[in-house]
Amino acid sequence: MADIALPFLDTGPAPRDATDDAPIVLLHGFAGDARGFSGLSDRLAPRRRTIAFDLPGHGRALDWPRIGGAGAAARAVAGSLDVMEIPRAHVVGHSMGGAAACLLALKAPERVASMTLLAPGGFGTEINHALLRHFASAREASVIHLLFEQFFGPDFVLPPLVVRQAAEWRARPGVVETLVEIVKSLLDGPRQQVLPLEDIAALGIPVRLVWGTSDKVLPVTQARDVPGVFGVHVFDRMGHMPHLERTEAVARIIGEQVSST
Repeated sequence: MADIALPFLDTGPAPRDATDDAPIVLLHGFAGDARGFSGLSDRLAPRRRTIAFDLPGHGRALDWPRIGGAGAAARAVAGSLDVMEIPRAHVVGHSMGGAAACLLALKAPERVASMTLLAPGGFGTEINHALLRHFASAREASVIHLLFEQFFGPDFVLPPLVVRQAAEWRARPGVVETLVEIVKSLLDGPRQQVLPLEDIAALGIPVRLVWGTSDKVLPVTQARDVPGVFGVHVFDRMGHMPHLERTEAVARIIGEQVSST
């Protein structure tokens, strides 16, 4: 698929030429899609072009030929940036997308201007594997709703539309089967694989982490003992979905990251 880019949503000012400012690239988490970043994109778009990809096996990339976890996503994003003739980008990654951002940086650091990682995967072995496995295979709206609530902090009210859209999407042929396949690649039994954090720090790429104290998927303790050059932002009573639970604050952090790089 070297000649085809992943499906994406493009917002903000169009680039004036090939030397224009590096865009912000948004990489969603497991079982998400580009639409989940719509609120964040709207806040970032007045400043800079923002591109949200559907990662392999998700959204409009359901039938992408190489399905997998963070590694497959990183390779597909790199190829898509080639096709789109984008040499460098500020990468924002949530959960699995955060791990994919790190793998992209390790493979081609010259292409990553900065990273803002929202509750990223790969920062410790602990992961709520049971929740992810159940969420991958869920089809009924009532079950999806109960599982979905565990991804958010106690102050977030889950919109019924989100649950209904998720149930409608999972009713399509192949969706649940694909999610089950992807979650297997994310997990190593009850654990997840760990990224080489010191190697990432040595790249010299500015990195900021955003985490919530009420994250039931990846514990906030994984934000401790990270390399000292990483900026860490911890929000009380926030769950695993920073871009939805604290949209304004996350947009501000990304804006500061981009403008200071």
